[in-house]
Amino acid sequence: MTSATEGGKPASIVRQLHLPAANLNLENKHISKSLLTIPSAGNKMNTISQTAYSEFLQQVQARQVAQVTIKVDRIEYTLKSEFGGARHYTISDQFQPNLPNLLRNQSIPFTDERTSASGVLGLLLSMGAMAGALVWLAKFSQAGGGIGGLTGIGKSKARVYNQGKTGIQFADVAGVDEAKQELQEVVDFLKNGEKYRKIGAKIPKGVLLVGPPGTGKTLLAKAIAGEAGVPFFSMSGSEFVELYVGVGASRVRDLFQQAKRQAPCIIFIDELDAIGKSRGNSNFNGNDEREQTLNQLLTEMDGFDGNAGVILIAATNRPEILDPALRRPGRFDRQVLVDRPDKSGREAILKVHSRGVKMGEDVDLNASATQTVGFSGADLANLVNEAALMAARQNRQAVLMADFHEAIERVIAGLEKRSRVLSPLERQTVAYHEVGHAFVGALMPGGSKVTKISIVPRGIGALGYTLQTPEEDRFLLIEDELRGQIATLLGGRAAEEIVFGKVSSGASDDIQKATALAERAVTQYGMGETLGPIAFETQQAQFLDGGSTRRSISAEVASEIDRLIKQSIDRSYATALAILRHNRSLLESTTQTLLETEVLEGEQLQRILAQVQMPETV
Repeated sequence: MTSATEGGKPASIVRQLHLPAANLNLENKHISKSLLTIPSAGNKMNTISQTAYSEFLQQVQARQVAQVTIKVDRIEYTLKSEFGGARHYTISDQFQPNLPNLLRNQSIPFTDERTSASGVLGLLLSMGAMAGALVWLAKFSQAGGGIGGLTGIGKSKARVYNQGKTGIQFADVAGVDEAKQELQEVVDFLKNGEKYRKIGAKIPKGVLLVGPPGTGKTLLAKAIAGEAGVPFFSMSGSEFVELYVGVGASRVRDLFQQAKRQAPCIIFIDELDAIGKSRGNSNFNGNDEREQTLNQLLTEMDGFDGNAGVILIAATNRPEILDPALRRPGRFDRQVLVDRPDKSGREAILKVHSRGVKMGEDVDLNASATQTVGFSGADLANLVNEAALMAARQNRQAVLMADFHEAIERVIAGLEKRSRVLSPLERQTVAYHEVGHAFVGALMPGGSKVTKISIVPRGIGALGYTLQTPEEDRFLLIEDELRGQIATLLGGRAAEEIVFGKVSSGASDDIQKATALAERAVTQYGMGETLGPIAFETQQAQFLDGGSTRRSISAEVASEIDRLIKQSIDRSYATALAILRHNRSLLESTTQTLLETEVLEGEQLQRILAQVQMPETV
């Protein structure tokens, strides 16, 4: 092949075009750098040359163009015969959007192939998207049934811990020894089921853990799975219910199907009350989604004869609202109470949570357990963590007892806020108020010991506080102790009235608590002198502070209840006034000491409180 060029093009290209070099019009100014071949009628080959887009526009404006074809990637056009009749094409990164209008204005016929091409492309893309959607729907329709199966939302969302790898053992659960003993049978059945079957015994089909929030119900369930070494399916009650009808029931079916395949195993449903509420209380006619989910759960639990080795454990703090069909024997045969721990239980819980914490030599967990009456397991875990954080904040190498004291106050009263600056009068009022609480509380029965007085603001609205620590766990409240608590609550307001001759708004929370206590004494505890042992209110929640509902009563009874409540408040307030007036000089000196030190505690406080005397008239 020769390398010579003819007419500015390689000779090889000329031979491929089957055109003699002499036939090329090299002097035509419309011929650009490159050449193309296009087939024509009669198998003749016509030459089409490239021009600049600007030159094309000039030819259009000069009316030299006979016909135009607008394609996706270029524009092809033919000149009029009087201008040579040659064919050209032009390429530009950006064609003018008003080119069709320009051609119409110049009366130049044109064909726009872009519209048809984009229409075909769009149709192909739409068909591809529809095909993909059909494949996706078919895939999920095979995995589940109904609407839930079509979209994949009918599948169970349970978290699965294989072979009991929950990371929790019974040794990690403290303060609920009776509950652990009850659940040992479940673990033993999963490990040694043949022993029970030989003797004819049947393991409970379901175990319902009930108790206040934070007492360790979920932790116990994980410990059962960890001890038994079986798969553990964990799911919250709220995860069953969705917007779409039938999804909850579909998830219940899928959950139990998965469990059957991996039996023996444990299914744990937390917050069972989310789907287990009593039926018939719906605001809508017919069954709603929650009722359908509950019905499916009842059906699955009744089918446990065919689910050998599948144990259902559920937890709730609202057992009173569960459907009776759910609680009956044959479904949840056993209810296990997981209550707040006693003193020994609290000490055991503190020891568990302090395993990985470096403790100082002065730390006394028994003393901390004494000061934390009413704390749940979660509260105690938070207490240990708060103490560790405070020690780290002070750059200590270990947690000291002082950190535990501060953590207890932070959990009870809130974060200390020394930046909240009070005026001298406000500060003085708060000091008298808190000393009044302490003096009355020191003399009232009930077993609570005043351990600290502070006028350092804490929490959201506490400008000061008086800390009383029960010396022992109490499960009953005697009548005189209840009246003593009301008097203690009103001691702060009584001190303000004695010293200033007027009261402030600082006692609002005390008054609300005292009134509520006096009302419960009359309407729930039957301590009203004239009404006697009649319950006029019923508790709405057993383990939660859900308030109470007063049954239908006459106007005369309602008036008598109000009179007895006011009578109880007046008597307790009179007692507080008498105690503080009798100890007025000690009240003044103690308040001045508190204003100087901001905090009174320990031996200094106990020496002062030992001087408080009860007046003879009380």
